[in-house]
Amino acid sequence: MDKKEISKIIENFAPLNLAEEWDASGWVVKTKDNKDIKKVILCLTVTDKIIKQAILQKCDMIISHHPLFFVPFEYKTMNIYCAHTNLDKTKGGTTDTLINLLDISESTSIGEFLRISNYRISIKDFTEKLSRISNNLRIVNNKNVKEISKIAFCSGSGSEFIQQAFEYGADAFVTGDIKFHTAVESPIVLFDIGHFESEVIVLENLKRLLENEVTVILADEKSPFKTIY
Repeated sequence: MDKKEISKIIENFAPLNLAEEWDASGWVVKTKDNKDIKKVILCLTVTDKIIKQAILQKCDMIISHHPLFFVPFEYKTMNIYCAHTNLDKTKGGTTDTLINLLDISESTSIGEFLRISNYRISIKDFTEKLSRISNNLRIVNNKNVKEISKIAFCSGSGSEFIQQAFEYGADAFVTGDIKFHTAVESPIVLFDIGHFESEVIVLENLKRLLENEVTVILADEKSPFKTIY
């Protein structure tokens, strides 16, 4: 399949005009050859390990979620395409995928990145649901809340939206990468499921988009953080 057609499929799902101005979504490396793409590998982040996997698996293209703002010379022989903040914002993107995995049927878009759902559930039961997605779950519950009813979601690093979620009436927020002082000051319950865990789930959506056109494999990729028991 022509590489431009592959990027067109992705952009029809997650249009580039949704991407933030500072973002680097789109083509990272487009090789000069006109060879058809027969096999792609999907990943969250392009690293040396991912490049090696792509070569070993004889892939013609890498599609990642996280962008590369600097491209090492040794990466420039591989077609690399990124869908980042456009994939976060689009319907069916990263945050919507997370919500669907939790069997929450309805959500409302707030601003550009947030989703909010009316969903009454005990802290205990919701924690159990989230633990099926992430084994790196952390909880902030400054007011010892037992039950929540309006939950905000933002996959990735969404702690900057805590106040916005609170102002829209959310009593809980699910995201990743929450820092200490942010946690201490939070007016609502926070569930930090990890940056990696909250986003890697969207790769299955990209796989479904492309697998009828080319061979698609998921990279062997893990969070850099390890939970020590």
